[in-house]
Amino acid sequence: MRIAGARCVVRSWRSSDAASLVRHASNINVARQLRDRFPHPYLRENAKAFLKRVSAEEIPSNFAIEVDKEAVGGIGFVRGTDIERFSAEIGYWLGEQHWGRGITTEALMLVTVDVFERLNLLRLFALPFADNIGSARVLEKAGYVREGILRASSVKYGIPRDQAIYARINDRWRR
Repeated sequence: MRIAGARCVVRSWRSSDAASLVRHASNINVARQLRDRFPHPYLRENAKAFLKRVSAEEIPSNFAIEVDKEAVGGIGFVRGTDIERFSAEIGYWLGEQHWGRGITTEALMLVTVDVFERLNLLRLFALPFADNIGSARVLEKAGYVREGILRASSVKYGIPRDQAIYARINDRWRR
């Protein structure tokens, strides 16, 4: 997959992305805002295992965010099952040196439109930590609406944290 925007390209991961993945992902300021399955420090073996796993996905759901021909972040989704099978949780991260430039917002908008059109999902949602103002702004600028706060719904680095829930509904389902 490859979708080009003005600020970035969202594309399939490549095995050649390992070095840039380690360079941008191994940052405590990135890791502290993500789930524990995103390791810190992010080592070459983590990158290789991740790239091997995503290359084997039957329906690709994890993509690189590319800037200046380099993978500088990632975006992906996890589909629901059973009655939530038309929903998916979406998540993303970006190397710190690229923050504040509208790259993540654009990547989120590109992937949201693609997933809604290609997979005909009804709903995409995200669960950023409630104090992650940058991620909240990304979601809002991409058309996601805050639906609430999940109090003490997670623990990161031993500290209970609230999460916000943001969602965007596929308008094609409303017709």
